[in-house]
Amino acid sequence: MFAIVRTGGKQYRVAPGDKIVVEKLAGEAGDTIDLTDVLLAGEGGDLQSTAGLKVGAKIIAQAKADKVTVFKKRRRHNYRRKAGHRQQHTIIEIVSIGSHKAEKKAATKAEPKAEAKSAAPAKAETKAAAPAKTETKAAKPAAKAEKAPAKAKPAAKPAAKSTKDAAPAKAAAKKAAPKAAAKPKK
Repeated sequence: MFAIVRTGGKQYRVAPGDKIVVEKLAGEAGDTIDLTDVLLAGEGGDLQSTAGLKVGAKIIAQAKADKVTVFKKRRRHNYRRKAGHRQQHTIIEIVSIGSHKAEKKAATKAEPKAEAKSAAPAKAETKAAAPAKTETKAAKPAAKAEKAPAKAKPAAKPAAKSTKDAAPAKAAAKKAAPKAAAKPKK
């Protein structure tokens, strides 16, 4: 089922479950609203009467568009005006058109839960099938101690995180280099 609704001076083609961005509408996030200005409604190629038809929607968020810079200038008159504007928007999700409610969300949520339930028993079975480890507590720390030296890496020159940190580090290295070179000559 689809419908064409008019709001904020614009027309939108919507279906249950769609999310659209429209001009600012009164309400907070989570509120439900009815769009009563329905221009066309139908299912596939069949059209329905729009008399008394309402499109139910839920407000997801109130937002602002990107900033638009307005610059006015008149040559040779020293006239310059600069202003900015951010249009207010409302993000809504279409819940129902007349008596038709959104069904695709319910179907998509049910599938992952069913998959998760089937995956959980499979994990439990693999854990049960795995042989139990017979290592003693004394053997585990010894194994960790052997791994610790292998993880040690040779000391490398620390990388500067930003250019602000890099300049003082370079200056300090230059000062240290002549002193180090001067000492062996004595």
